[in-house]
Amino acid sequence: MADNRNNIIINLTAVIVAVTDDMPRVLLVNQTGEQSDFRGLGLPSGPFDPIHHDSLENGLRGWVEAQTGLDLYYVEQLYTFGNRNRDPREIEGGPRVVSVAYIALTHEDKVGVADAEWRDWYSFLPWEDWRSGRPDVARDTLEPALQRWARQPKDQRNRKQRQERVNVTFGQADASNLDLVLTLERYELLYEAGIVAEAQRDAAAAGRNRIAAVDATTDISTDATGLPLASDHRRILATALGRLRGKLTYRPVVFELLPGEFTLLQLQRVAEALGGVKLHKQNFRRLVTNADLVEPVGRTSAIGRGRPAELFRFRREVLGEKLTVGVSRPTMRGTA
Repeated sequence: MADNRNNIIINLTAVIVAVTDDMPRVLLVNQTGEQSDFRGLGLPSGPFDPIHHDSLENGLRGWVEAQTGLDLYYVEQLYTFGNRNRDPREIEGGPRVVSVAYIALTHEDKVGVADAEWRDWYSFLPWEDWRSGRPDVARDTLEPALQRWARQPKDQRNRKQRQERVNVTFGQADASNLDLVLTLERYELLYEAGIVAEAQRDAAAAGRNRIAAVDATTDISTDATGLPLASDHRRILATALGRLRGKLTYRPVVFELLPGEFTLLQLQRVAEALGGVKLHKQNFRRLVTNADLVEPVGRTSAIGRGRPAELFRFRREVLGEKLTVGVSRPTMRGTA
């Protein structure tokens, strides 16, 4: 474990994403060893070693291969996380941990490491999946809890500010749509309101009392608010999901999650899986073909009992032809 003179650890963290059977998946590891920077189930991560790592990305790839057995292909830097007390060791008087996070897009290959496993992304952020309409967890648990949180302050100005945050991130009761990119803002609001498990855990570790927005009679199980992760790794997941959703409009990242040859229906379902919404079939296909993103390969694929579907490939040449290359800008409908 590398520590510098300022008592800071630079940590490298990977959000490894795949889409399997129309579900976004993320690779997690159970980090409990002495070399682990975090405790419990979390994202693959490890400290940057300035002596042995030629670069941050080189160090990340090394930790991912050691912890999961995967050799990453598409990798891009996501964000740097350095909030105070984000690592439990700092609460106990240890060093500050600053994490440089990366997104890696891949296919769900079997991992041969016992402590690594693929999990459904929306099991950690269940309120983000709107493909079947407004999620029950948002309507039945989160929205009532957030309304109670918004009414808590005695000062009218503070109540108004809280209500505005709720409306912007989760929408008003009669909202027609929500901004799908605000995934981080939604998670941070739930954390501040004391609704997600990490808020209570971190407050307890720091010796603080946190008054949750939910009362003792409200179900705030992990089925309702998502599975917790080590440190602030759910916050990192929310940041990554927002980044990918935003990129759907201007970069062809979705193709990194597909095989070399695919049908337009497969392409649409991967975009829907990341966006968390259903897309209009004809509008989506018109957008993809008009942007010259794909080209037919001259073969078909039999899917189910229907007619064989035409196979396409991604035109990588389009990257040099246009400044922005996207497939969709889905929005989450605010009504069920």
